[in-house]
Parts: sequence; structure tokens; C-alpha cells
Amino acid sequence: MMALGLKPGDEVITTNFTFIATVEVVELLGLRLVLIEPDSNTFNISVEAIKKAITPRTKAIVPVHLFGQCADMEPIMEIARQHGLHVIEDVAQATGADYRFSDGKEKKAGTMGIIGCTSFFPSKNLGCYGDGGALFTDNDDLAALIRSITNHGMKVRYYHDTIGVNSRLDTIQAAVLRVKLRHLDAFNEARQQAAAHYDRELSGLKGMTIPFRAANSTHIFHQYTLRVTDGNRNRLREYLENEGIPSMVYYPVPLHMQKAYSHLGYGTDDFPVTTELTNQVLSLPMHTELDNEQLEYITGCIRSQFK
Repeated sequence: MMALGLKPGDEVITTNFTFIATVEVVELLGLRLVLIEPDSNTFNISVEAIKKAITPRTKAIVPVHLFGQCADMEPIMEIARQHGLHVIEDVAQATGADYRFSDGKEKKAGTMGIIGCTSFFPSKNLGCYGDGGALFTDNDDLAALIRSITNHGMKVRYYHDTIGVNSRLDTIQAAVLRVKLRHLDAFNEARQQAAAHYDRELSGLKGMTIPFRAANSTHIFHQYTLRVTDGNRNRLREYLENEGIPSMVYYPVPLHMQKAYSHLGYGTDDFPVTTELTNQVLSLPMHTELDNEQLEYITGCIRSQFK
């Protein structure tokens, strides 16, 4: 957002159903954060909600490819083109996912907007040995500016042309990632195989919905997230914990209800879709080393509670 020249008061539209990192920079730069609802099926940002949120002050849209599946980028890019907006992709949970346009062309998550942003936190599909991240762009001038900003605004040592930050990737993290990148497709395929096992065993259970698959995106399952209805989510999570099965709620408190963002002025009931999801979602164990015995145990325990 610094590289794109966004100024205080400029509006940035993003989803209310995401991790806090998506929105922190908006507030830190003095921009105006505009939160909107996700799609209740894909969990990704709602295209219709984007259309309704655009004002003359809107400058950027930040779609988040949540849980490993791309947001619906074709209409998002068209909206951005019509209104002259930047699209900044949050691809932290979907590195390696593919999006297919209506003309048959495919693009990787993070390569469709003007900039793609990712995280290399160890739990990610492509994770390093600590903290790290990267930006993607196919604009050479923008890439040069971004490199400068991440290194205190320098292009030549001790000559600072722009306001910058210290945001360089440690060499040891780059070395780890350089090796793991070669195996990214295999890592994602292992997650997809585990997800297919979950699908087979958990489909059709009353009071539970397995993850939705969009026809125009692959899903690489950073998380395998169920929707548990009828108020049974917390009961199921407690049962799984007692059986030695970890599960997580991503995310228990929507952004508009976070204390740090109360100044935005949103009301408790302003986001019914987001609120419903926070009360229903539950993510099961998902990583590259899950074996059949573990998957059978997890799904067997869940089926015992949803006969």
C-alpha cells in the first residue's frame, strides 16, 4: 500500500472474515478500512458486497484467498478495472492454488492483482523456519520500489529515496524456502488427499457441511473447515479435544467486534454472515503428514457424534 501511494483517508475494501494481519496495515497507514461480508459458501470475500461498498474514495480491494481457495477473482478484477482500483491479493493461505478464468486461462493465486502478499509462517503450505513473507508483482518499476521500501527506502546504500521499513527476509529463512518451494506441489497434493478422505467420510452428516469447492479454483486446504450447525460446534470441539484431536476456530471474533477496531463504528449485528460463520466454523487437523490411521480415527470420532 505504501508502494501504491495510498494516502490517509483513502478507502480499502476487504473481508470481515480474515486474520487480523490483513487489516492492520490499513490502520497503521491512516487509511480508511471498509469491512464487508464474505460469501457464506466459499468463506471468501463477497463480490456483491464489494459492489455495494465502493465510493469515490475507494482506492483498493484486498481479496483474501481464505483456507486455500481463491476468491472469485474474475469479477473482482472487472470491478477494479471499471472503477480504477488496485487489487492487492492476500495469498497467505493459498500459495500454489490455481484460478481459472472464463476463457480457460489459469493464473496462480497472488498473480492476478497488481500485488500479491504472502506469509511464510511455519504452518503455511509454504512455510519457513520462523517468520517471513514475500510480495509478488509483474511490474518491474513497482518491484524496484517495493524492494527499496523493504530496505529502509534505499536503492543505493545510505541514500534513502523513499520512506521505508526494515522488512527483509532473513537468509536462513530464504534457504529453507528455496528447498521447500521445490516440493510445494507435492505438499499441496498431500493436503488435497487428506481433504478427500475427510470428504468421503463426513459428507452427508446431518448438522454438518464440508468445505465448498468453487468450480473456478483449486483448493489446497491450508485449513479443512467444517460448518457445524444447530449450535453444536463448541460441543464437537470439546469432544474432539477429549479424544486427543486438536481443532481450531478460525476466527472466533470477527474484525468488527475487536476492541482495537471499535473506532470504525460498526454495530454488533452489522455483519450477520460473518457472525454466523464465527459461530459455526471448525477446522480439523490438516498437514502433509496425516496418515490413513489418523484420518480414520478423526473421522470415526466425528461420525459417532453425528449419527
